[in-house]
Amino acid sequence: MGCNCGARAGGRATIYRLVLPNGVMRDYPTRQEAEAARRRGGGTVIVVNQ
Repeated sequence: MGCNCGARAGGRATIYRLVLPNGVMRDYPTRQEAEAARRRGGGTVIVVNQ
């Protein structure tokens, strides 16, 4: 599996942000981690390019 550490051309990294129903936001390096957390606690996953 490839690295998602931001070493791409242009210095951009993709993170997955989970927005919980209570407004708390948590960032995850992989979509799988974000989706697993969403299944546990609800909320919405959005993709953020940094």
